[in-house]
Amino acid sequence: MTQTDTRVGPAAAGPAPGRARPFWTTRRRDQLTGYLFITPQLLGSVVFVILPLVLVVWYSLHEWNVLAGSFDYIGTDNYAALADDPNLGPVLRSTGLFSVGLVVFNLGLALLLAVLLNQKLRGTIVFRTLFFSPVVVSLVAWTIVWGFLLQDNGGINGLLDTIGVDGPNWLRGEGTAMLSVIVVQVFKNVGLNMVLFLAALQGVPAELYEAAEVDGASRLRQFWRITVPLISPTIMLTSIITVVGSLQVFAQIAVLTQGGPGTSTTVLVYYLYQQAFQFHHFGYGATLSILLFVIVLALTVLQWQMRKRWVFHES
Repeated sequence: MTQTDTRVGPAAAGPAPGRARPFWTTRRRDQLTGYLFITPQLLGSVVFVILPLVLVVWYSLHEWNVLAGSFDYIGTDNYAALADDPNLGPVLRSTGLFSVGLVVFNLGLALLLAVLLNQKLRGTIVFRTLFFSPVVVSLVAWTIVWGFLLQDNGGINGLLDTIGVDGPNWLRGEGTAMLSVIVVQVFKNVGLNMVLFLAALQGVPAELYEAAEVDGASRLRQFWRITVPLISPTIMLTSIITVVGSLQVFAQIAVLTQGGPGTSTTVLVYYLYQQAFQFHHFGYGATLSILLFVIVLALTVLQWQMRKRWVFHES
């Protein structure tokens, strides 16, 4: 009487002895699918991020004269020139002043508007649309219009003249040019941060405010003890976006003031543009771009590390 082999498990399910396993296994097909999905993003990062960074570092070690057609290796001479540049100090001060002013006014106004528009009042949808509409307007068109408004005989001074006030030349005054550029940029992008804050505010449980009112907490105390901690992740996000954006401002400066009067509104990006594309110092311009990259990276890392101290639920 013969016996039937009833073994089950890996030994019975495995390939027959002497037969090679197929190359296109399920695991390899899944891996290939994953790689195909990330390939477009990976290629984009290599072509538009990593490769340009490498080329910028390479250019910073050379003196590239496009007009003469020369490309000479000079080592770290551009970095030595950066350390000795007498204009770098005023440029960095203007950059810092613009960044601080933009972050303070933008985030402060955006949070205030979000709190007001979060109330159950009539007409809030209209006001949300009005405040957000500048975000979708062309930056250059927005800046050109404000350039006409801020001229010596422009619309702003025309309104001031109706109440007997002689307005200054906003874009040509040492004390008003930077303030004007900051205000133009704040009104352009405050709607975006307002919408982000508004979404965060609508996610705060109403029960917390009701409990705080029962305990006798004032509206201001509720704001600092409940609202701010619970929307702190959004505050961190908007602060990072605003800081990085403030360090990359260019079109507003180029259209409104061209860096003047003097160097009072010459921020780092505009100074980089002047050196590279107006004075044709492309090697030195690349060096300035590396400085800008280091500053943005350092501030972003600093803000990200600070989240553990002031962002709710972070540890």
